[in-house]
Amino acid sequence: VAPWKPPVEDVFQAAARRQAAARPAGLGKRLAARLVDTVLLAGVTAVAAVPLGTRAVDHVDAKIDAAKLTGRTVTVWVLDGTTAAYLGVVLAVLLLAGVLYEVLPTAKWGRTLGKKLCGLQVRDIEGHEPPSFGPALRRWLVYSVPGLLGVGIVGVLWCLFDRPWHQCWHDKAAHTFVAD
Repeated sequence: VAPWKPPVEDVFQAAARRQAAARPAGLGKRLAARLVDTVLLAGVTAVAAVPLGTRAVDHVDAKIDAAKLTGRTVTVWVLDGTTAAYLGVVLAVLLLAGVLYEVLPTAKWGRTLGKKLCGLQVRDIEGHEPPSFGPALRRWLVYSVPGLLGVGIVGVLWCLFDRPWHQCWHDKAAHTFVAD
């Protein structure tokens, strides 16, 4: 029979220490981390978007040339079944790459590669632990969907005025903040 040994570190004191040490990160470091993450995610998405985009342009050019040959005024739709399928594939690649690159690492370690390089971590606002999969997914979707629609810049700039945690809209939706 082995004698009882007390725990090396009290889990409650460790949690209190982590919570006390959690401070919102500086905006410059957050911007640098987001730029690294955006460049990597855009690069992966561009691997699918560039070839499909050139096919879509060729398809539309062929439709315009065919319309010119008719000799009458014809409406040529840029978004048709072919170009919509190409757009759908690019959006699916973006979604899959976003889940693999942003959501899973944020849920597991609280950081992406960009945040790791800048020494940052995404934490839950209440428990100061990395968010679970659901909030990490919500965080990424609230960042990416408005970004694709062009209004995401307002949500990102929101952190300039938010106090005390400097949360953007995606942080508010997921109840997270970026810690230094």
